[in-house]
Parts: sequence; C-alpha cells; structure tokens
Amino acid sequence: MEIDQESEIQLKDYRALAEFRYQLRRFLRFSEQMARAGGLEPQQHQLLLMVKGLPEGKSATVGELAERLQIHHHSTVELIDRLVERGLVERQRDEQDQRRVLIHLTVQGEAILHQLSATVKTELRTTGPALVHALNTLFADIIDQESSTEKDS
Repeated sequence: MEIDQESEIQLKDYRALAEFRYQLRRFLRFSEQMARAGGLEPQQHQLLLMVKGLPEGKSATVGELAERLQIHHHSTVELIDRLVERGLVERQRDEQDQRRVLIHLTVQGEAILHQLSATVKTELRTTGPALVHALNTLFADIIDQESSTEKDS
C-alpha cells in the first residue's frame, strides 16, 4: 500500500474517520442483530435487500448479487440455495436470455424483507443523524483540502 507523503493526516482526520467507522459499525451491528432476531443471517437479509433494491437497469443475477454483496460467486450461489430452501427466493430463467438465471423474492421473502426494512428505517431515524454528521465531517475536510489545492494551482 502506497502512502502519499504529501497528504498530511491530522488528529482531527483520524477522529473523523474513527467516528464515521464507529457510527457505521453501530448501524451495521443493529442491522445484523435485527436480521438474526427475524430468523435470518445478516448476509441472507442483505441478499433479499439487494434483490429488491437493485438500481434500475440492473438484474438480480448471481454475478450482480455477488458484486453487490462483495462476496465470491460460489458463496452467493450457496446463499441463494439456502434462501431457496427456505422459500424466500426463487430462480427463474431470463425471458430475454434463457442462459441467464434471475433471482426473485417470493411472497414470503417480500414479507420478511418488508418487516426488517421497516425496523431498519425506524432505527435510522434515531442513529442516522450521527452517521450523516460523521460523514459530513469527513467530506468537509476533503472539500477543504480540494479547495486549498485548487487555490495553490
């Protein structure tokens, strides 16, 4: 890993990074605990969310879901297999390209995801402002650095 000797990191930068990481981890921990309380492993919940919440124009293929979850292709297949066994997702051939298999939520998968997402949204109303504040603090420092670099040019 190369270190840019010109970019100075001050104590306030470390504090901003640490606070952002702390707030992010708090939210992720809550989300993980909430998924387990709902009878799912955190990655199972994440897969359901990715299937439902993909950006427009994206399809829920194994490759796309693996990328979104940042896990290996074979791990994604195993995760999908477990959710198929539980009746939360199903595989369907793509109508435009029969070689592709698309993942869809079942009615039961939709119901569980809806319940978990409602809980997460409620939690975000409480913890979200601290997360946003930490992120804004980081961006403020980045913007300040970019502004001073542009002035020096």
